[in-house]
Amino acid sequence: MREKEIERKLVDAVKRRGGACPKWVSPGFDGAPDRIVLLPFAGIGFVEVKAPGEKARPLQESRHRLLRELGFKVYVIDGAGQIPSMLDEIGGGNG
Repeated sequence: MREKEIERKLVDAVKRRGGACPKWVSPGFDGAPDRIVLLPFAGIGFVEVKAPGEKARPLQESRHRLLRELGFKVYVIDGAGQIPSMLDEIGGGNG
């Protein structure tokens, strides 16, 4: 499965849960994760999507570390099968 296919499945899964999954375009902040996952009741996480078997580059790992230090959940996924459990972890409160 190609990276774009995994990314499309992520966006679709987030929408099915009532959320949004915008592409993160961040000029001046190279290495930012590909997507921001926003789920109902303040569930937020950042997702780097890779082709199967690929890993984050060093700059991406540095950005992920920064976001985690700020208290955010950050994921690197390389398969559609990882999406459901990741979204469960991002969750969100119950209002």
